[in-house]
Amino acid sequence: MELLRSASRGLGAVNRYLKGVLGEDSYDKYLDHHRATGCATAPMNVKEFWRDKTDRQDANPEGRCC
Repeated sequence: MELLRSASRGLGAVNRYLKGVLGEDSYDKYLDHHRATGCATAPMNVKEFWRDKTDRQDANPEGRCC
């Protein structure tokens, strides 16, 4: 049983790592930053966030490989 729990924790860590590498956790990081800075405006919803992110990447492609 302990082996299964250990494997589950390991897979969870791999999952979190991959989400970080692929940028899937970007919205969560945005919300954390928004809360931490005490921004007076409401945060963007998920759809608005991803639209804004892709628009910024398209306007400034120097950080991308392709």
